Amino acid sequence: MDRSKRSFVAAGVIAGLAIAVGAPAAAQWKPDKPVTIIVPWAAGGSTDQVTRVTAAELEKALGQKVVILNQPGASGSIGTKNALEAPKDGYTWTAGAAKDLGTYRTLGMLETNVKDWNLYLNVAHIAVVGVNANAPYKDMNDLLAAMKAKPGAIGVATAGVNSSGHSAIEAIAKATGIKYKHVTYDGGNPAVVATVAGETEVTTQLAAEQTEMIRAKRIRALAVVGDKPLEIEGVGVIPPLSQFVPGFKDPINYFGIFVPKGVPAQVTQTLDRVWANDIAKSEALRKYATSRGALFAPIAGEAAQAAVFPAVQSYAWTQFDAGKAKASPDTLGIPRP
Repeated sequence: MDRSKRSFVAAGVIAGLAIAVGAPAAAQWKPDKPVTIIVPWAAGGSTDQVTRVTAAELEKALGQKVVILNQPGASGSIGTKNALEAPKDGYTWTAGAAKDLGTYRTLGMLETNVKDWNLYLNVAHIAVVGVNANAPYKDMNDLLAAMKAKPGAIGVATAGVNSSGHSAIEAIAKATGIKYKHVTYDGGNPAVVATVAGETEVTTQLAAEQTEMIRAKRIRALAVVGDKPLEIEGVGVIPPLSQFVPGFKDPINYFGIFVPKGVPAQVTQTLDRVWANDIAKSEALRKYATSRGALFAPIAGEAAQAAVFPAVQSYAWTQFDAGKAKASPDTLGIPRP
């Protein structure tokens, strides 16, 4: 990780610690039954991966079983809705990309926004443009030229509308003017597998979901969807999209566990302390991030809300400008960035 990224993550951790330390004194929450985390995507994807690592750390801190329940569908909105509507007793949470919580209303998928949730971030995931190993595109210039020559003909596999992969290809389309054929799956892992199988030539899912197939040379990584290169163990350095599209930038995409507002204060105060004292020091999470091309970013409280908002703004307005939004983001408290 370069110095700027280390500094950014460190600043987030310090801010998160301040929130936790500054919280009012309260009795420690001791769950007397298993906690359920609804993962609103298919097993094997980035959300599923990092949530399972985090759940194991939470079990040690809380002294109680944490159950992962996969409920994919409707681009994550089904599982998220079930967590939002569950009894507010503190025993049902959800997980995923925090930007999704802030853009569901814009897309007409679910009546919620990021402020309805207590955010407990664990990593930041980075999207990568990957192509089937037998595809003719040797670098990003080749792919962009083909997409411009054949508008709407080249299939791009993602986990569906509002997924991180869809956000990535929409940002590329906005910056370059290319058109693509959107091919959707129930999660990032199925989208990557489909690309390996040749159902599509391209995927823009997250590095964490593509890493093993890149290492196995079943997918060729062309570019990081951002302005900084990404080094992955056993793979090497993947160039940034800004190398091919000058000036291209994309906000950091934070992932985590989300607890609906309205649960007992003891639940969130306990989780604040767990994030500061356990998750922020988790070697298991740090190792996961390093091996999967992610950034270790344990942040909670208002610091987390501030950290995720740029991605909410960017994606909400990208969708609006593409004519895919059901409501203007500025009517939902999301000003144009």
